[in-house]
Amino acid sequence: MTSRENSPQVITFGCRLNIYESEVMKGHADKAGLNNTVIFNTCAVTAEATRQARQAIRRTRKQNPDSRIIVTGCAAQISPEKFTAMEEVDQVLGNQEKLQFDSYRDFGLGQTEKLKVNDIMAVKETANHLIDGYAERTRAFVQVQNGCDHRCTFCIIPYGRGNSRSVPMGEVITQVQRLVENGYQEVIITGVDITSYGPDLPGNPSLGTLCQKILKFVPDLKRLRLSSIDSIEADEALFEVITEEERLMPHLHLSLQAGDNMILKRMKRRHSREDSIEFCRRVRAARPDVVFGADIIAGFPTESEEMFQNSLKLVEECDLTYLHVFPFSPRHGTPAAKMPAVGKQVRKERAARLRALGAVQFDRYMTAQIGQTVSILVEKQIDSAVIGHTQYFAPAKVNAVINTAIPTGDIVSARVTGYDNGILIADLDIND
Repeated sequence: MTSRENSPQVITFGCRLNIYESEVMKGHADKAGLNNTVIFNTCAVTAEATRQARQAIRRTRKQNPDSRIIVTGCAAQISPEKFTAMEEVDQVLGNQEKLQFDSYRDFGLGQTEKLKVNDIMAVKETANHLIDGYAERTRAFVQVQNGCDHRCTFCIIPYGRGNSRSVPMGEVITQVQRLVENGYQEVIITGVDITSYGPDLPGNPSLGTLCQKILKFVPDLKRLRLSSIDSIEADEALFEVITEEERLMPHLHLSLQAGDNMILKRMKRRHSREDSIEFCRRVRAARPDVVFGADIIAGFPTESEEMFQNSLKLVEECDLTYLHVFPFSPRHGTPAAKMPAVGKQVRKERAARLRALGAVQFDRYMTAQIGQTVSILVEKQIDSAVIGHTQYFAPAKVNAVINTAIPTGDIVSARVTGYDNGILIADLDIND
């Protein structure tokens, strides 16, 4: 094996915050010289995510019997004993420990305890980790917040991430500036609950204030994008950024979860279906081109067919384009796991119906893009064409132009000429 093949690998499951943290972990492991080591950064949002991680660990051990395996992430934080008991695993790190260089510097079989997982609820601050870039990625993720103070009845994540804590604005701006200086033209703000940003910091800044400061003090940043937001927490500053700043991308992913008020109450969410509809209406009135996505759970305990119909109606009433649909997955230790369950087949069937409606919404939006001029971040080249995403996060393919090289990471203007198999087809705007 070459030295590159021997270098530590990080296998990431789950959210965008995990992608950011995996880059930090990879830097620590490289610096510590952990060759022939595989690090699994796990997710616990569903039981299936945890099962997939355990399956991947076993497969990796079988394929690489001499490698060292470290397991970390939310699943490891919440159920460390399950991973410690796996004979394939050499060490288990908690979500705090995985970001500390000493966890990798001190690693060595027989030289350290197998389990290093502390009480995540005792963590009061989120340390900023400066990184220069992302391997094989053309957009960068910047963590602004970690943890969650809310206790939705279906969610185990606060027990893996701890309470909400924010990264100071100056440190966030420094990180964004550093990434822009290294050639990144798009940055995604990420965290567990980014709209809860700021109350633990001096002056109580909000996410909207942070975005305003980033755009002001990093004028060369072309694109700022938000990961999932909780619209009920959006303040006037965030609304102004979304509707008035062209460099804030017109694509918002909302944490809606359901469209029925009784189910939302039983989920212990803080918004109503009417709140969601009004937020989308108000944003569109000020910025008509905004595109919305959302997380929706199908088959939450006690959900009747009538309640589920309200979720279907919400997709159309909010005119959602991108749906992330999850059949309800009971997580041990959450209140929802003890509620009267909807049958597994009903959950799967309802999830399928939501996804089918989502596909109709997506196809309708993509078809409507034909004839429009869009801005595309170039991510990779396939044969003679380049692939990327528009400002609305729609996947797009730019047809080749003879004798025109388009480097990855560049942003190009293109006219959409077609739509095929889930992707826009576009021609480069030669006047750009």
